[in-house]
Amino acid sequence: MAASPRIRNALTLFSASDCVVCHRVRLVLAAKGVSYELVNVDPANPPEDLLDLNPYHSVPTLVDRDLVLYAASVVSEYLDERYPHPPLMPVDPLSRARLRLAMLRLELEWVPHVQAIQNGSKVQAEAGRKRLKELLLGALPLFKASKFFLNSEMSLADCAVAPIIWRLPSLGVVLPKEAKLIEDYGQRIFRNPGFLRSMTNEEKQLRELPA
Repeated sequence: MAASPRIRNALTLFSASDCVVCHRVRLVLAAKGVSYELVNVDPANPPEDLLDLNPYHSVPTLVDRDLVLYAASVVSEYLDERYPHPPLMPVDPLSRARLRLAMLRLELEWVPHVQAIQNGSKVQAEAGRKRLKELLLGALPLFKASKFFLNSEMSLADCAVAPIIWRLPSLGVVLPKEAKLIEDYGQRIFRNPGFLRSMTNEEKQLRELPA
């Protein structure tokens, strides 16, 4: 069964209401100021359109006319190229490569622990909190290096990091005082109107909104 004409005629994002990788893509869209249709998905019961469009039935899934993309990294880079202003990747190849490696590490090392805390057993959640805290503290030099994550301007890497930092209180991850600069980094992004636009109602309840 083909996807509905409504989806084929508008930029459409299939997204879960509290999903760290979906939030990443929504933050890219908000940073670009792009209008799109949001389809909220229960991952345990995906809609028929998503079943038809994505063989993995996963979110986020982006539909741009006849193009269907999935995996947050693929969708994010496509959006940055499709809507080039403001750019969310550096111009020079070396810096772009460094950011891509950093984002890959986030996907492979940080995100699974967020998901374990949210969806795993008590033992898995406790192990996830411990390891995520260790990873954050190990990344302190990266947060010290520049105003944003490995870059002087906001980038796709920040769109991947900020949703994790936003969730720390709800995940039960408490950082020591010496890691305050991580929270300071988060607050710089949280105060951006685009960050507020990127969130679902469920995500807005995860912590107190910045003044």
